[in-house]
Amino acid sequence: MKGYGAETFGERFADVYDTWYGTKLAEETTQESVKVLADLAAGGTVLELAIGTGRVALPLAARGLSVHGIDASEAMVAKLREKPGGDAIPVTIGDFADVAVDGAFDLVFVVFNTLFNLTSQDEQVRCFHNVARHLTAGGVFVVDAFVPGISGAVDNQAVRTAHITADSVYLEASVHDPVTQTVQYQYIEITQDGTRLYPVLLRYAWPSELDLMARLAGLELRERWGGWDRSPFTASSSVHVSVYARGQSR
Repeated sequence: MKGYGAETFGERFADVYDTWYGTKLAEETTQESVKVLADLAAGGTVLELAIGTGRVALPLAARGLSVHGIDASEAMVAKLREKPGGDAIPVTIGDFADVAVDGAFDLVFVVFNTLFNLTSQDEQVRCFHNVARHLTAGGVFVVDAFVPGISGAVDNQAVRTAHITADSVYLEASVHDPVTQTVQYQYIEITQDGTRLYPVLLRYAWPSELDLMARLAGLELRERWGGWDRSPFTASSSVHVSVYARGQSR
């Protein structure tokens, strides 16, 4: 997608992110994820990749954990800083594939499909390698993502109405490239005041591909669930929560 960079998502979505993703269902999912992540951290140090506005990081910090973050968008981090406790979380501005921070962490995590915001396989592999470099001996890397299943497209394209009111309409347009496993989205907000565009570019990967990326980085799958409720991962699961750790021989 021409003109789209690592910071584009955050810069475009910062003003609307908490509103768009602040639904009751999203809040319940956040509470479940915070509980699981806190259990995995076991009181240790935590690093969130693409920390954003602090949806997960802030409640983790409120539990007494030492939380750090990385994000490419200064606008998203500014929203984090406006919230109670947001000023106390150290955040590095940069591409989270590089994990350009000092020290080692007991838990590194990336949630809400955000790993797929790294838009090439090379970037995703680099992320796994750099995460592995920053894990403590017993540390874990947690990935929360959807299981690919592109549907409803005709000629690898689709347009759908996401939301409609008397004064506005929200459309989602997408173009899928199955060769590169990328999807270009454009969320279009049309109101009486005009039109706003919210672009998203992602590169999806199947769980098995992520497992291989982990192996290349010296990590192995420890657990995989079909959601934050730790339900079994099955052929019908639409999402997965995968926990990676250093291999037994390391």
